[in-house]
Amino acid sequence: MRSVVVYESMFGNTHAVAEAIATGLRRTGDVVIVPVEQATKDVLEGADLVVVGGPTHAHGMSSAQSRKGAPDYVEKSHGDLTLEDGWDGMGLRDWFQELPDHPCAGAAFDTRADMAAFLSGRASKGIADRLTKHGCRLVAEPESFLVKDNHLLEHELDRAAEWGASLAAAFVTH
Repeated sequence: MRSVVVYESMFGNTHAVAEAIATGLRRTGDVVIVPVEQATKDVLEGADLVVVGGPTHAHGMSSAQSRKGAPDYVEKSHGDLTLEDGWDGMGLRDWFQELPDHPCAGAAFDTRADMAAFLSGRASKGIADRLTKHGCRLVAEPESFLVKDNHLLEHELDRAAEWGASLAAAFVTH
């Protein structure tokens, strides 16, 4: 099985979750992990499973406008946060607009604030919708990994690795 994990990340949390998911997926096959701007048609070609994730902004996927606020968060953190390389590049919304149909198995995840989903929203729901519109069949419900004060909660990376392993198992049974 060949999997591709695509992520959008600003402060490193979603990137770390993507890496942990890839660790879980590697138990059953080859995995390529790429930031969204590197997730070209060539990278996706031949993928059996595509896992896509991003941060939750304003109750959904980030936008060009919401990403503009990232430097303000860094400044307010007094050195506690840094911006990922490419934070101001292509976001998942833009990527999905350019993505051709890609029939394969798919899964969606997000990082979001540690509060009830109806208060924070979930980018993973929009990601899952867009994956299905591009021909993917979902092998799992969209998943959220929680942050507090812009840092992942303890054990979220372990949970992400377990989720990755469960995606591989779900792919085999579908």
